[in-house]
Parts: sequence; structure tokens; C-alpha cells
Amino acid sequence: MSAWEVLVADDHAIIRDGLRNILADTSDFVVAGEASNGNAALAAVRERNWDVVILDISMPGRNGLELIKLIRQERARLPILIFSMHQEEQYAVRALRAGASGYLSKEGDMDLLLPALRKLVGGGRYISPKAAELLAMDVAPQGLGLPHASLSDREFEVFSRIVRGTSLTAIAQELSLSIKTVSAHKSNILHKMQMSTQVDLVRYAMEHQLLDDLPRD
Repeated sequence: MSAWEVLVADDHAIIRDGLRNILADTSDFVVAGEASNGNAALAAVRERNWDVVILDISMPGRNGLELIKLIRQERARLPILIFSMHQEEQYAVRALRAGASGYLSKEGDMDLLLPALRKLVGGGRYISPKAAELLAMDVAPQGLGLPHASLSDREFEVFSRIVRGTSLTAIAQELSLSIKTVSAHKSNILHKMQMSTQVDLVRYAMEHQLLDDLPRD
């Protein structure tokens, strides 16, 4: 049987190189393409039929959660494994809801990468015990969830940057938004989470371990 062809989409060359080297030691997977930003990843998906995509959720060019949905529109059955610096608490539930087939943290056990990929190409999904717990909490009766769970995907993208000290100008540039739009998102975030200041958001993120391993590019 020929090897499964993998598209690796990550804006860090060292990560792409590492994944290529890991898969080169297997007989069932081969990195057949790479993308360094969201737009390139979407273009690559449109160009050919891949067996599986390894996708970083935080890349320039496209909102990561939006990119998952766009890929789903292009290739409904294409397995997508999110491989992210974000721990499950930050994005796992949102990524899986958006259409990802699995979620793996870059800070986790790398021995899980190949089993996860094999499960995906076999038609299954890869959900860690932690992600499964979060999914169970996500479907709990309304009102039991944490305040940040009420944020939209875009608001959560803005929230995650605000709490690690990124300026509104930088957030606008990273997400290709206007300053006015980012400011509106910040106001909505404060309102939805019933908080008054950015300090309140940072304190909340620290208390709920939402700052752990957030990328600081």
C-alpha cells in the first residue's frame, strides 16, 4: 500500500521540519506538501486530494477556526488534525466543533502523533481524555459553563491575545481586522464575561489556566 499523503500547515519552519522527519521514519505516511500560512493551506487543499492535514490553529492569513470551516467546505471528508501550542482548555472544543477530526497539543506526548494520524485516516477521530472531558462540560445544561465559553470563536481569538498583553493594534494586524472592530470585540468580551477591565480578563485567564502555553510570536 502506498503511504498516506500529508499536508503540514504551520507557520514555523522548525515544526514543519520536525513533522517531516518524524513521518519520514514511517512506512505509512509521507509529508507531500507544506504551507506556512492560512491562505496557502487553503490553496493547497483546493489543489489536490490529501489523505490528512496537520494544521496549526494560529497562523497568519486566516483565523484558525475559520480555516477549519473553510477546509470542511472544500473537502468534507478530509481528516484534519489540529497540532497546536494551545492546550486543550484554549481551543480543543472550539476546533472540534468547527470540524476538526482531532486535537493534539505540541506540548503533549509526541508518541501520540502517529496513533492519532492512523486513527484519522482510518475514519475515526482523535480526542484526548482531557478534550473528552471538556466536550462533556460543553454539552452540560446552559448556565453551568464558564464565562469564556459564551464567546464567539472570533471573540475568543481576540480574548486570547488581549490576556497575553497583545495591543489592539497588533491584534488587528494579526487577524486582518480594523482597530474599530477589535475594540468592538473587546467591549463585547467584557460585557459577555461581566467584567470591567482588561486586568479582570487577565486575572480570569490566570485563574482558569488559559494563559498556559499561549504562543508569544
